[in-house]
Amino acid sequence: MAVTVFSQLDKSLHSHLATLTDLAQRGDDQTALVLARVELPRVVAVVKALLDEHQPDEHGRCATCKRGWFSRRLPAPCRAYLSAQLILTVVGQETSHGKHLRSVG
Repeated sequence: MAVTVFSQLDKSLHSHLATLTDLAQRGDDQTALVLARVELPRVVAVVKALLDEHQPDEHGRCATCKRGWFSRRLPAPCRAYLSAQLILTVVGQETSHGKHLRSVG
């Protein structure tokens, strides 16, 4: 199998995310503080940038995902938004054992 630029990028990103997850789960308090102050804003910026790519158009459809023959005709959130919502709310509640933050402030 040929190594492509995408496969290298994919491997690098998944490795970085796995390292962050491992540090968050197994790291000491100082590590958690560094992750919260340094890495968390970067990850939030990445999620925001990805969601910006999936903003709905004037008809309520994702301009990125609606390309193609079988795109949705009705206004509905695209998979990027649905995935983010599910992971940040539903999955977060299952794995945080009551420590999930809905809002701050």
